[in-house]
Amino acid sequence: MTEKLPISIQPSNDLITKFSKIKSVSNKLEAQFNFQTLTANWYGDEDNILLINLYLEMSDFFDLERAKVHQGEVSNFADDVFSVYQKELPQINCFIAITPAELLLLEQQEKLLPIYIQKKLHKVLNLIAEELKLFPIK
Repeated sequence: MTEKLPISIQPSNDLITKFSKIKSVSNKLEAQFNFQTLTANWYGDEDNILLINLYLEMSDFFDLERAKVHQGEVSNFADDVFSVYQKELPQINCFIAITPAELLLLEQQEKLLPIYIQKKLHKVLNLIAEELKLFPIK
């Protein structure tokens, strides 16, 4: 049985359909970010590990998700990123939109997908780190 890692990256089905490599890119980044946050000491208390779910979404679904009432502390990091922190679990569900302009760019230059997703998620994780007073990842 495999144990769930603290950080998971979940691209939407629409993005998986549009970009065949996004799932493998997400899996690689998941391993990278879990290692980086481990070395940054995000998981000091092994009995109380923060779970972070990063949901990559198309803009339309992102807007629907943003309009919902969420249980927990909502943080609006940008027009295309918000998170819901449920302290009692502890868990963060972070919703990240791939905007229409980003989609167009990535469709035209799909080779940019890995680095673009990596940079965007890296920035989001450091925003979460700042909010929770954790060490930023390099």
